[in-house]
Amino acid sequence: MATRTVGESCEAAKRASRALASASTPTKDAALAAIARLLGQRSDEILAANAADLADERAEGLMTALRDRLTLTEERIAAMAEGVRTVAALDDPIGEELERKTLESGLDLRKVRVPLGVVAVVYEARPNVTIDCAALTIKSGNAIVLRGSSYAERSNGALAGVVREALAEAGLPEDAALLVAGGGREDLAELATRERTVDLLIPRGGEGLKNALKEVATVPVIYAAAGNCHVYVHADADLEMARRIAYNAKVQRPGVCNAAETLLVDAAVAADFLPDVLADLNGAGVDLVGDERVRELSDGVEVSLASEADWETEYLDLKMAVAVVDSLEEAIEHVNEHGTSHSEAIVTSSAEASERFSAGVDAAVVYTNASTRFTDGFEFGMGAEIGNSTQKLHARGPIGLRELTTYKYVVHGDGQVRE
Repeated sequence: MATRTVGESCEAAKRASRALASASTPTKDAALAAIARLLGQRSDEILAANAADLADERAEGLMTALRDRLTLTEERIAAMAEGVRTVAALDDPIGEELERKTLESGLDLRKVRVPLGVVAVVYEARPNVTIDCAALTIKSGNAIVLRGSSYAERSNGALAGVVREALAEAGLPEDAALLVAGGGREDLAELATRERTVDLLIPRGGEGLKNALKEVATVPVIYAAAGNCHVYVHADADLEMARRIAYNAKVQRPGVCNAAETLLVDAAVAADFLPDVLADLNGAGVDLVGDERVRELSDGVEVSLASEADWETEYLDLKMAVAVVDSLEEAIEHVNEHGTSHSEAIVTSSAEASERFSAGVDAAVVYTNASTRFTDGFEFGMGAEIGNSTQKLHARGPIGLRELTTYKYVVHGDGQVRE
């Protein structure tokens, strides 16, 4: 594929989106089946490209969790392929009739689901996003412009090549999936201001990316940004369950946005709970910071004094802030003040406390007695996700097929004119 400017790529994607919008479900599913098959057939090439990215000096300074995000394995490629197959098996949202009625004028009015058009996604060092996003946009009839991190340039190129080959094999325009170079702020600004060609921009990254786009974006944006997530252990919690949940939410994969960054413990159970859970986390290599009450109850586990900035930080690493709170209300207040409206969890045996926490916390996803790590399109039965929206308009939580659509009114008459 010849090198194109951001503008040329967006124009090409817009042209391709018109063909994709009218493509049949079997045709789109054929493209998805080809992606899944080609991922297996090209796995050696993809892994070689990924190894080159990991060996590049640009990736040398990445912290462990971000290198984990960047790393592909045969298992992760197989999981990507399975996600594509799951998306293919989902109902096609395009053409779904949302509402139908006959107006007083006799006009037959239908409200029908349609694609958005061109979706642009800006993302950091996670090459699997290339496949997840492409699968969802193809199934929902949208073209996609992908702007990945320079850290993953070779990996993303190999994966985008698979998608384009699959589109051509299914008789769809290759330009329905376009990868643009990482570039600098000027290229990002151009992508964020292509009002005639980009219908939606979704940034997947931290607060820095979010703030950079807020300064310049003129196209609609759904921010799939930071996840400063909390686990709150209520006074009525099963403490063994709480240990498992807190550990999983932090340790299972710390470099992702649904990992917990803060543990809140009710004062009523702090003395019984904290020594064990802090030992668990410390044993897994978690760097712990906490308030004075946590430090007093640490039973020899090293806990540094937390600063105000720690309560606001998405670590994306093996680090966790821990605080003791005196009530459910204080926990809710802490979450709402410091959280990013992503995913929050309470561990409790009290139905009343669960309901109060769920109603009081402002977040896209609220859990009772479960890890925050489940906030994921695949786990939610969407096959994959383009990101997790922390906003409230149009889409919230995992962005799947239906979140990538809008609707139009289709009206049939038999000669009516308005008086």
